[in-house]
Amino acid sequence: MTLTPFELLRREPVTALKLTIESYRHRATGAQHVHLSAPDPHNAFLVAFLTVPQDSTGVAHILEHTALCGSERYPVRDPFFMMLRRSLATFMNAFTSSDWTAYPFASQSRKDFFNLLNVYLDAAFFPTLQKLDFAQEGCRVELANETDPTSPLVYKGVVFNEMKGAMSSPARVLWEQIARHIFPTTTYHFNSGGDPEVIPDLTWENLREFHARHYHPSNAVFMTYGDIPALEHQQIFMERVLNRFSRQDLNLAVPDEHRLTHPIQAEEIYALEPGEDETLARKTHIVVSWLLGRSIDLEALLEAHLLNGVLLDNSSSPLLQALETTELGSAPSPSCGLDDSVREMVFVAGVEGSNPDLAQDVEKLIFSVLEKVATNGVEPERVEAVFHQLELSRREISGDGFPYGLKLMLTALPPALHGGDPVVALAIDPVLERLRERIRNPQFIKDLVRRQLLENPHRLRLVLKPDPHLAETRKAKEAERLATLQRQLTPEQMQQVVQEATALRARQEKEDDPEILPRIELTDVPGDIPIPTGRQRKVGDLEMTVYDRPTNGLIYQQVVLDLPQLDETLVDILPLYAACVSEVGSGGRDYLATQGLQALVTGGISARATVHGAVDDVQKCRGTFVLSGKALFRNQETMGTLLRETLETPRFDELPRLRELIAQMRASAEMRVTDNGHALAISAAAGGLSPSAAMADRWGGLAAIKRLKALDEALKSRPNLEEFAATLYRLRDRLLQASRQLLLVGEEERCVTVGQTLEHIWSGRSGNRGHEPDFTVASKIRRVREGWSTSTQVQFCAKAYPAPPYVHDDAPALLILGQFLRNGFLHKALREQGGAYGGGAGYDADSGTFRFYSYRDPRLVETLTDFDRSIAWLMETRHELRALEEAILGVIGNIDRPGSPAGEAKRAFHDLYNGRTPERRRQFRRRVLEVTIGDLQRVATTWLLPDQANLAVVSNARTLEEQAGQLDLHLVSL
Repeated sequence: MTLTPFELLRREPVTALKLTIESYRHRATGAQHVHLSAPDPHNAFLVAFLTVPQDSTGVAHILEHTALCGSERYPVRDPFFMMLRRSLATFMNAFTSSDWTAYPFASQSRKDFFNLLNVYLDAAFFPTLQKLDFAQEGCRVELANETDPTSPLVYKGVVFNEMKGAMSSPARVLWEQIARHIFPTTTYHFNSGGDPEVIPDLTWENLREFHARHYHPSNAVFMTYGDIPALEHQQIFMERVLNRFSRQDLNLAVPDEHRLTHPIQAEEIYALEPGEDETLARKTHIVVSWLLGRSIDLEALLEAHLLNGVLLDNSSSPLLQALETTELGSAPSPSCGLDDSVREMVFVAGVEGSNPDLAQDVEKLIFSVLEKVATNGVEPERVEAVFHQLELSRREISGDGFPYGLKLMLTALPPALHGGDPVVALAIDPVLERLRERIRNPQFIKDLVRRQLLENPHRLRLVLKPDPHLAETRKAKEAERLATLQRQLTPEQMQQVVQEATALRARQEKEDDPEILPRIELTDVPGDIPIPTGRQRKVGDLEMTVYDRPTNGLIYQQVVLDLPQLDETLVDILPLYAACVSEVGSGGRDYLATQGLQALVTGGISARATVHGAVDDVQKCRGTFVLSGKALFRNQETMGTLLRETLETPRFDELPRLRELIAQMRASAEMRVTDNGHALAISAAAGGLSPSAAMADRWGGLAAIKRLKALDEALKSRPNLEEFAATLYRLRDRLLQASRQLLLVGEEERCVTVGQTLEHIWSGRSGNRGHEPDFTVASKIRRVREGWSTSTQVQFCAKAYPAPPYVHDDAPALLILGQFLRNGFLHKALREQGGAYGGGAGYDADSGTFRFYSYRDPRLVETLTDFDRSIAWLMETRHELRALEEAILGVIGNIDRPGSPAGEAKRAFHDLYNGRTPERRRQFRRRVLEVTIGDLQRVATTWLLPDQANLAVVSNARTLEEQAGQLDLHLVSL
């Protein structure tokens, strides 16, 4: 009997996930293949490697980038980004985690799937790893002015600049310092992404050695999901990769950390922008961290999640309540909770917005809560609520922001890499049931807290303090290091630096033959897009739209209100109202009881306020307030009641709770700046161009963050807090006068029962609350040229132009134009040559704007110039039809990207609500397929007019002061 190349180790159906898990091992190399067989044409793939760096040079991260810069079968400079243009992929990316690197993609097209599979396999196992690509993606030295040999040397490189931006975030610094101290001897001690101070130490030879050792089938896990059989995948794995390798004993397994016998304490610093605040008070992070058990032990993992949920799940949880209400800090630390992404789990509790001298008090507070739980336990309902959340998250079919199949594969990946059982990681029901039996013992939670935390000596107390001089110190240190290097270089070596920069520029300018790569043709694009259809029914006097969708037993409900006219004060606090309303008490309960009830019967209740531009006139808009919830079918009645109570009877009289919520919102908003600076810059630039863009910036932009900081300070005064609460009540009363309707999503047979329940819940509530005037925005087109300063080592740049609405004849061409400019010019200019982590352009029909942007960018003026140069390139260059087709494919891929069953229904409802009928959506898609290069040039000259451009950048104060004069910027300190 002939043995097959792959040995089947296990096959197990998982009813709750509607799939069968198959686990295989390649006999010759030991490579693993985990296949999730599901009746789903949305197929997904990843290949992952255990990558265990022993320094902070970022070798695994830089290798992830460089591997995607050309391979044996596809020797083009940029196959990854070229395939983004030649594919209908619903997801393409690569990840570097603390101890693994993965290359995932997903597609609904079989042809496209196998195209991408061939490219990904070759990139991972047979990359060219050219020295110039390493220089581009990692770090290199160049002359600041390449035409002046006496100009200073500077560091350049995509990952170098990415990590400068990442390490500008205090939250990222906090986590890296936690890991550095709590893992003193294993790979997690190091910054796998790369420390900007250490990245320059990495050599090309180091990179190649790391690849040879780690990217081998004996250290690989292949994962697939969907309706393509495992054997079909394995035949390609064999043909493209595995036949060329034999087994190696690589011994890369991460060992257990040496356990501390006594707790340790540490103090570290992070950079604070000089002048950002007049005082350093209330800027310190204080956290206590514990090393727990192995994440590959499913019972230990679920126990840790139970512990985390009991202590920190919501505001009624004992530890989170203490951290939210204490005067020792402004908010719970962003690192609070369980991290199970590495081999041994870490639990963190603490606060931000504190002072260094309060460290002992914070630790005492945490231990007092833990001791109380270990002595008295918690209510059985709290433990049941945690189990409910586990069940709900397991049952829910997600996929609105990330393909469902990839989500499942990433759940199973860590145990597969660390010697655990990937099948058990997904088939968790038996382990859950055993744990359910154990929690019936009243001592269980008490013993768990005592064993895992109180009596666990592997503990760290970390104080992370602000230093307003650190950024300048680092800049000076980097300049001195480069100056020393420049002094040591011989004339021949300096000439080599110049020659390598010239060679890199030539490589970046070289036009590779894209036809080396496989592609999807426009003829492969599906002729139509499926759009769910709802049906209307009455619930009392309310209109309700029902969507029959396969939601695996979950019910989704929304209450949708047309915003009434509001005065300026109420307009400003509406997003704060939306953030608070589900976090306070309702139905006569206090907020602790309400939070506990939400956790016990729902998957969360949330609210949002939005303003959408009209499909035919961007200067008109419609405002909406939406209250949303989801629950298992058995809890649908209680959820429906909770939604009504949240809408009608929220309690804003719990003033300390309001104070806590605003402080937490401020902390979260400040953290967004360095992580999402490009979106904030875009918002600021576009905010002067249409009412909906103005409201988006007013509610969530940089000015909103500045206003939130001022409100947080003002609410320290009780009279101001009472006035704020009164304003929230006034806003509630206005919202209750608005017209409303309901949205219901679930399986049809269940929706019938839910509809009957909702008739009882909403009995006597009218959908038409009178003839309230529509919400309007007092907004005029205005010129914006703003420079916002904050603590960052990199820039975020944006330029915005007014553009037409969704139904305008030019709208499809403008949508293609953004993709076309990114593919043909901006990617090369901003990322490859400029060193930014990302950048591009795009059209937003909802706000009627066309925007350019860059992300984690070492440049400022040059980038803004490149935005303009891209338009000149469009007009002056002869473009191939292939480039246009690639841009169209990219846009169609985004239009056709599937969401979850519930997410697609909600999108269909709200699109229709705002005028994007299925007929208009389909017509828009058809017009996208008909766009010509002449259309792109025409709409650019029509809409991208220099005198109508708005500009906004986020940077540090020094850079803005140095360059503001060239840009005529109004400077604002965040």
